[in-house]
Amino acid sequence: MRSPIAADTVDPNLGITGPQRTAKRISTVGRVNRHPIRLQDLGSVTQKALLRVGRMDLQSSGHARNRDEIMGASKAADGTGKGMKLLGDLLPIIAFFIVFKAVGEPDGIRAATVAAIVVAAVQVGWTRLRDGHFRPSQLATLGLLGFLGGLTLVLRDPRYIQWKPTVVSWAMAIAFLGSGFIGEKSLVERMFGGSIQAPRAVWWRLSLAWAGFFLALGALNLYFAWYWSTEVWVNFKVFGTLGLSLAFTFIQALYLMRYDAGVNDVGKE
Repeated sequence: MRSPIAADTVDPNLGITGPQRTAKRISTVGRVNRHPIRLQDLGSVTQKALLRVGRMDLQSSGHARNRDEIMGASKAADGTGKGMKLLGDLLPIIAFFIVFKAVGEPDGIRAATVAAIVVAAVQVGWTRLRDGHFRPSQLATLGLLGFLGGLTLVLRDPRYIQWKPTVVSWAMAIAFLGSGFIGEKSLVERMFGGSIQAPRAVWWRLSLAWAGFFLALGALNLYFAWYWSTEVWVNFKVFGTLGLSLAFTFIQALYLMRYDAGVNDVGKE
């Protein structure tokens, strides 16, 4: 039988008295999650997700990653390294945007397409020389740019390069749905890392949410491509896609806070 807690009893590990510890436990009763959601914890979870999906966030802006590379998300790079890698992957879209704004309509779209293809080709070659192998994501980007961009240049029709973000977005939607049936972990589970311990049903719901998001993003790209000017479409392609992707990632990170292992430790004694 336990002895009563004396008023001067001090927990040697926590450095607090017995009554203080008891009061702390009682104060947590009735909370939904039994731990406070701190801004720094939310920022940590969100950062983990954004670093893993940074390049994927802009797939509909013109950067393709095949499913195998997404499933095998880099484990070696730290936050800074991933940020630099993300910046490098965005070079084709940055070149596309700068050249389009510099040239303007109606020739801007063709000049920007050429710039994006050239930058993507240089990236592929540089990576091969530096690392001794090709990166599948860069090859996929160059392939899509070469095919759809080539059609735009040969037929002098901007619609082909405008379809590219939709093709990539809908491919991503299929990948998220398929990951729920292939492999031990879904894409969403891999994105948010091992610190999130959530039930499998939660990961499946989030996978459906991501698939729906990319389906909607692809449709939204077609809307801007068909019903708005090329300049408005380019602005949406660069800024709209990025903003929507980051906002959606943040919302999912907020939802997953209740399952974050680091946050859960706050409420444990």
